[in-house]
Amino acid sequence: MADTYTYLLDLPDGVNEMVCPCLDGFTIYINARLDHEHQQQAYRHALRHIERNDFEKEDVGAIEAENHKEDKR
Repeated sequence: MADTYTYLLDLPDGVNEMVCPCLDGFTIYINARLDHEHQQQAYRHALRHIERNDFEKEDVGAIEAENHKEDKR
């Protein structure tokens, strides 16, 4: 897997995490306002996007729908 850099930030309401490709991997931003359990869930969600190479795909709705199915397991 590529290098990942993870930061806790106050993100807008409703945004649990963001993943941004960077020069040598990915940067993951986790919403610092979430409790620890939800931060962990958001981190796993972000890692799935990276593992599935979702940044090469175009249909954001389908990507999120599939990833959220995994969240519920």
